[in-house]
Amino acid sequence: MDKMGIHFNVWIVLLSFVLAATVTYSALNLISQVSRSTGKIRRLWLISGACVLGCGIWAIHYVGIMANRFPAEVNYYPGRSIISLLVGVLFCYLAFRITSVPQLKIWNLVVGGILLGSGFSAMHYIGMSSMKIATRIHYDIWIQAVAVILVLVSSYIGLLMFQKFKECAGFQRWKLYSALFIGFSVTGLHYTSVKACHFEYSNLPGSKPFFVETDVILLMAFSLAALLMLAVSAGAVFLDRHVLERMAYQDPLTELPNRHGLERYFKDEFFESRSGAVFIVDLDRFKSINDTLGHDIGDMLLQEVAVRLIRSVGDKGKIFRLGGDEFLIALPDCTLEGAQEEAGSIMHELKEFYRIQGNELYVTASVGISMTPMHGTDRSALMKAADTALYTSKDSGKNKCSVFDQEVNRHQLRRMSLEKDLRKALARSEFMVVYQPKWDSYMNVTVGLEALLRWRHPEHGIISPAEFIPIAEETGLIVPITYWMLHDVCSQNRFWHKEEIANVPVSINMSARMFEDGSLYDVVAEALTCAELEPHFLELEITESIAMHNMKETVAQLSRLRMLGVRVSLDDFGTGFSSLGNLDEIPVNTLKIDQVFIRNSKMHSKKAIISNIIAIATHLNMEVVAEGVETPEQIELLKSLGCRVMQGYYYGRPMPVHELGEWFIANTAAS
Repeated sequence: MDKMGIHFNVWIVLLSFVLAATVTYSALNLISQVSRSTGKIRRLWLISGACVLGCGIWAIHYVGIMANRFPAEVNYYPGRSIISLLVGVLFCYLAFRITSVPQLKIWNLVVGGILLGSGFSAMHYIGMSSMKIATRIHYDIWIQAVAVILVLVSSYIGLLMFQKFKECAGFQRWKLYSALFIGFSVTGLHYTSVKACHFEYSNLPGSKPFFVETDVILLMAFSLAALLMLAVSAGAVFLDRHVLERMAYQDPLTELPNRHGLERYFKDEFFESRSGAVFIVDLDRFKSINDTLGHDIGDMLLQEVAVRLIRSVGDKGKIFRLGGDEFLIALPDCTLEGAQEEAGSIMHELKEFYRIQGNELYVTASVGISMTPMHGTDRSALMKAADTALYTSKDSGKNKCSVFDQEVNRHQLRRMSLEKDLRKALARSEFMVVYQPKWDSYMNVTVGLEALLRWRHPEHGIISPAEFIPIAEETGLIVPITYWMLHDVCSQNRFWHKEEIANVPVSINMSARMFEDGSLYDVVAEALTCAELEPHFLELEITESIAMHNMKETVAQLSRLRMLGVRVSLDDFGTGFSSLGNLDEIPVNTLKIDQVFIRNSKMHSKKAIISNIIAIATHLNMEVVAEGVETPEQIELLKSLGCRVMQGYYYGRPMPVHELGEWFIANTAAS
């Protein structure tokens, strides 16, 4: 019985090392995509990287066996070879998955290194056991143990280097170092392990080591497998960078970078400069063009706008399409004065006419500007500030440029906060109704009440109606709030009747929103029925703008309510946009003179207007109520002009229910 050592083909050893390093680099290149992906795409990159590395190292293992000159002829067990391949791929996947997390910790690297090194070792020894050879293989345990420990440590160090480039998709030197390190550890494990093996044989014919011709075929097959892995990885990276990346980071319509491209640009480039500007540009009349000429014309307009923006900005900055007709322009190394000048140039460029398929189009643009570091030091803060400035431009008449203002921002933040809380206020019973008396100055009695809405905010206290009513109008929340108020006021008025505290009509202010769906009559009738209140004890107050908006429909609804017995008054008369030629067509019982005239009643012009309003009401058989009465002089003037019913702080402030009861008693107001 003899023992014989192993001899190596040096050129194939070098080839196996080069292939190992190249395959590892390709696999790490694929794994670098993981940090930019989510869900199934992330899993696909992990599997691709694991397959490339596992299959590549498996092929290189057998290339390494081909590099050996064995003392006997060698064949293989196919099943064990396949198992070694699957084990290698599985352990590579587990190692990459553990180390490809957003917050990489030391235990991730340790466990990943153990898994990767164990996978290489298991692949190697299962591969060695797949050899059919007429000898017995004896391993030097200590040298094998040292080889395995070295590959575990090398795998850990390679993954530690991986942390340096885990988010880098292109070439990076740390990626190359890691590939060389892991490639060296893999080939080192193989050749150290094989060199430390001794082959025990008997009756071996001759003493010349074997290198049979079939080994050349196997060598070519495994080399082709390794090259195939390289081709797959190179193809995947090419597809990602030239096709998928374009789809993910570029707007298909304008070919400008999209929101994803915006995030990458701000992360990698924008903040390298000490100061910079961010513009958000929004077209002012784009929706009307889309609605009248169609989306195809709208798309062509957006393409032309993109061309003009590129021409205007040039190399000074980067342009992105956020969506719809909204664009973002980033200008690094830009001062506030330069930003305002550039915004003016952009607005001038965009407002020139467009000729698209025979249509001559005119659009203007509104611009919002934020500056770094003045208004923020990250993308989100700068975009939010620019968006707030854009809102200011739109709100002040459009075709304007505005720079972010902190005071305006505070106002808008409060408005957003109130809108959010307003949606919950009704369910939380935060609203209350206060009542202000209407006083007959001739009879010295209360002849009516006006119900006014108040909001008791749990944190901010009483919110002014001037602040929350416009929000309720804009959001449509005014409709359910008014429904609630109708029921509450009618029930309260009925209670006063039963208790013989008061027996007067109560007026409620109506929003234009209440007339939109044509259900106002049903809502009012339901509230009266539920409260068992007679209709003439309810009065609806409308403004002139409500009366003139969709006048035919509004008049029809008010006429039905008048026939029911509900009273109608025209509030703030003289300050709206009504026409005197239509006044006689509006079914109202009362004209209310706005307090702006009463407050300045000492002026001859205002006195003349008050006198004419009273005269108009008298000739149209309407009652008159003067609002905002605060002084005896105002009372005497109104009485001299023929106005008897007045409302204001002189007679009583808006009061909650419990105070109003005391006021009635004190003024002997029950009738």
